[in-house]
Amino acid sequence: MFITFEGGEGTGKSTQVKLLAGGLRATDVDVLITREPGGTPSAEALRELLVTGETSRWSAEAEALLNYAARDSHLREVIRPALAAGKTVICDRFMDSTRAYQGIAGGCSMTLIDRLESEIVGLTRPNITFVFDLDPVVGLARAKARGTGDEDRYERKGLAFHQNLRQGFLTIAKAEHQRCKLIDAAQSVAAIDAAIWKQLRG
Repeated sequence: MFITFEGGEGTGKSTQVKLLAGGLRATDVDVLITREPGGTPSAEALRELLVTGETSRWSAEAEALLNYAARDSHLREVIRPALAAGKTVICDRFMDSTRAYQGIAGGCSMTLIDRLESEIVGLTRPNITFVFDLDPVVGLARAKARGTGDEDRYERKGLAFHQNLRQGFLTIAKAEHQRCKLIDAAQSVAAIDAAIWKQLRG
């Protein structure tokens, strides 16, 4: 299976990625955890360009292109080989983040994003995507308390951006409800974990 986790800043995705991987490994499932942007040395180098520096350093179009350059490397070198080897891949962010961050919240042409997705993702689409929904005021406060070093470029984009981002993820989840499962990220860690397992078993 190819499982992705999506959502805004501070929604608790990374914690749940680790919990799900641990639970699957306990049932003898071979799991690979990875993330975007990143996952390969070249993609991690592009990640640094995207998540650090001034908020205005890239246009939304440039961000989409950088994300897809990283995603191409990630798919070719990590995700597709792992799936071909029978592993379950769990990825912290994937194509829906580009749709939401650069497209819906950032204003990048969805025609460009759709073309990139078609050409680079192709048929390697997630089997299930968990979309974490949380009030961005709460999420940004969590992210600030957690601390991300200098990887805070998106957190500094302002509340209006993050409100649009939340609506973007909700729009994606509604449009692709068979693949995307909406998770209330305001719940406790244990309650979210239980909700994820319920969706997987359903």
